[in-house]
Amino acid sequence: MLDASNERRPIQTSEDVVTVRQTVRQRAVELGFNLVDQTKIVTAASELARNTLQYGGGGTLRIEEVKDGARRGLRLTFEDNGPGIANLELAMKDGYTTGNGLGLGLSGAKRLSNEFHLESQPGKGTRVAIVRWR
Repeated sequence: MLDASNERRPIQTSEDVVTVRQTVRQRAVELGFNLVDQTKIVTAASELARNTLQYGGGGTLRIEEVKDGARRGLRLTFEDNGPGIANLELAMKDGYTTGNGLGLGLSGAKRLSNEFHLESQPGKGTRVAIVRWR
């Protein structure tokens, strides 16, 4: 079940990546996440925002508070209209990169999340949604 408390953030510049980190941390604090869970979701958000900018040419982040019974969490959805990912299985392997990074962005974000969903098609962009429950 979704709460009405959601917002969108652009990811067009490196400054937007910083704003994403700050906004996600603030929302996690407001929801009562402990420090470990705050750090996990902020780190995942940072990696995915950087990927959105670097590989997707920019995009958006949608932040949503989610509820499941007594559980509350944050769903972060990163979307871009970039070139997409040709081989999702390969892209999820630790160490695989098409850039200058360590190749831990997608797989690392998955490990830091309670739920992870990746959709991408070559020429049609990429959408990554994660959820962290408190």
